[in-house]
Amino acid sequence: MSVGNLTVGGTGKTPIVILLTEWLTAKGKRVAILSRGYKRTSAAPCLLVSDGSRILAGPSEAGDEPFLMAQRCPRAVVAVGADRVALGRWVLERYPVDCIVLDDGFQHRALHRDVDLVLLDATDAAGLDALLPSGRLREPLRGLERASAVVITRADSRQDVESIQQRLRGIAWPAEDVMEVVFRPESFIAIGSGEPQALEWGRDKRAWLLSGIGNSPSFRRSAESLGVKIVGETAFEDHHHYGHTEVREICAHMQCAESDIVLTTEKDGGKLSSFLGSHDPWWMLRLRTDVVRGEHRLHRLIDEP
Repeated sequence: MSVGNLTVGGTGKTPIVILLTEWLTAKGKRVAILSRGYKRTSAAPCLLVSDGSRILAGPSEAGDEPFLMAQRCPRAVVAVGADRVALGRWVLERYPVDCIVLDDGFQHRALHRDVDLVLLDATDAAGLDALLPSGRLREPLRGLERASAVVITRADSRQDVESIQQRLRGIAWPAEDVMEVVFRPESFIAIGSGEPQALEWGRDKRAWLLSGIGNSPSFRRSAESLGVKIVGETAFEDHHHYGHTEVREICAHMQCAESDIVLTTEKDGGKLSSFLGSHDPWWMLRLRTDVVRGEHRLHRLIDEP
């Protein structure tokens, strides 16, 4: 089962991989997640991040997204490697797996898949209008003909969704094979201690935003929707590696801006935890994935294989 996209940038593959893995695990399936582990420091051709009972590699060694998947899916095997075919064989030789979920696999045609989900970001319809380098497409929109279904992510605005639907109608994509999902804030979690807080806790908190993701404006919108008062922001490139110097700089920014907290994403939080103590006011925003259209169709797809 592959989760991929046509464009560069953050379309929300990681939360969809997590959602599918949670569904499959709840059905009693033994799941393995295969990922490239982008910008990981380990050079191992096949690296085990989690064996389904314990996490064996950190975010730097494994990559931030596989590490987050291992945290959120503690019963799944998670492995990283550039050669997905070799990685899949390596996992199957070692673990009794029923299902494989391939992260960012749409362009990896050498690896068989029974279900091919392609994500399109509703807030980036213009990214579908041209190929790289003038646009954001990795391949032409007609490449969707290989897909089992399209998942429109960040489908909060009907106007944004209609912009995507218009482009899908241009290639005669069947409407019944379009799902829509939204990523909604679920809770605040203290990075140093793991303490959770309800969403109401964040209202009127003065926060310095920190992120190193593929879609930092989306993170900012989520924080603003909760009534968080943003006093400043540091946005790095996706998969950024943090160091002590940067953490000290953010602390200085926070003090100058009289900020109550530093607020970051859950993906970034996993990379920052080693720099922070249990009482440091650094928090991450956990999101949940809600399927708002096509949930039954999506369940049928993953049940069919």
